[in-house]
Amino acid sequence: MRKRTAALLLVFSLASLLAFVTLCLVRHPPMADLLVYRAEGAAVTRGSDLYGFTVTRWRLPATYPPFAAVLFVPATWLPVPALKAAFLAGNALLLATLIALSARLAARPAPLPPPLLCAAAALALWLEPVFQTLLFGQINLALTCLVLWDLTRPPTARGKGVALGIAAGVKLTPALFVPYLFLTGRRREAFTATAACTGTALLGGLLLPSASADFWTRRLYETGRVGKAWIVDNQSLQGLLARALGDPAPGLAWALPAAAVGAAGLWLAARAGEDRHGILLTAFTALLISPISWSHHWVWCVPLLAVLLGEGRLGPAALTATAFTARTFWLLPHEGDRDLHLPWWQQPLASPYPLLGLALLAWAAVRGRRPRQPVPSARISSASTIR
Repeated sequence: MRKRTAALLLVFSLASLLAFVTLCLVRHPPMADLLVYRAEGAAVTRGSDLYGFTVTRWRLPATYPPFAAVLFVPATWLPVPALKAAFLAGNALLLATLIALSARLAARPAPLPPPLLCAAAALALWLEPVFQTLLFGQINLALTCLVLWDLTRPPTARGKGVALGIAAGVKLTPALFVPYLFLTGRRREAFTATAACTGTALLGGLLLPSASADFWTRRLYETGRVGKAWIVDNQSLQGLLARALGDPAPGLAWALPAAAVGAAGLWLAARAGEDRHGILLTAFTALLISPISWSHHWVWCVPLLAVLLGEGRLGPAALTATAFTARTFWLLPHEGDRDLHLPWWQQPLASPYPLLGLALLAWAAVRGRRPRQPVPSARISSASTIR
């Protein structure tokens, strides 16, 4: 890369970062999810009820398994302003890591040059899921990096599956990759991931027995505890159907389609011609069928864009980038219960992410590739320098 081009890319990256920091200073984002994590860590250190408190003016509760709360203990060691700054910096580094891993998923033969990596991160920063992740102080980027790093390692890599299991132990959604591994013949990795996830639950039970019993027998099934499924923030299939039907609790009208989408998504992922397609199909299937998939959960848009660009699909990549940047659902009236009374023409604007996820599954079905080989991830990993 020429020095002048590299310098321009670095200047652009710095300008983007300064614009984001300025916006944060002006808006004073509360980083509410980070405050929940800190409160969870404090509950562990004090021995108080992990699922009995709420914090911030939105009265947010703890919703993750007890193992996650144990990991959040270090968040109590810093004052809130320093913790917010550390999370912003850490998420910025994780975004760059996710882009590097996404390039690996797209089978790029060589690592991205640092100026190009910085410029890509500067652009990805403004994708709505990434932007919201940073503003809320969320851990989406960390979990996605864990999953993607593990799945794109060489098939013979030591401990392959452990990172995936840990990610599922923190937030259950990544567990859908386990049946994907089974269906694609990678039983060792699937068993390793299952064992790691089980280990996190056992560790949580050992350290926090009362909270573990409460979570696994009660809190896990209280999906309303996470938030209202029908608000535009929820970009899952349930959110789409609740708003389209005007029903805050669609019940079987959601559960049956979600089961069908889950089965179809895993089947399509297992028969995908390339492992990168299977990984993306599994990730988007998990986001679709989860009862709640807040918009910031969709940071898998970053590897999707990388794969589309790597395959030269510039038109779909541009449409995808537009969908994840436009923020159409935030422009709609959504105060109170107005989300349930949107006219038909606003429904696509209220649910762009699940519609895109369904379109991705439909594309995979039409594409009709022949069954994949058991472990083609070697083709991805062989060109990688990230271990």
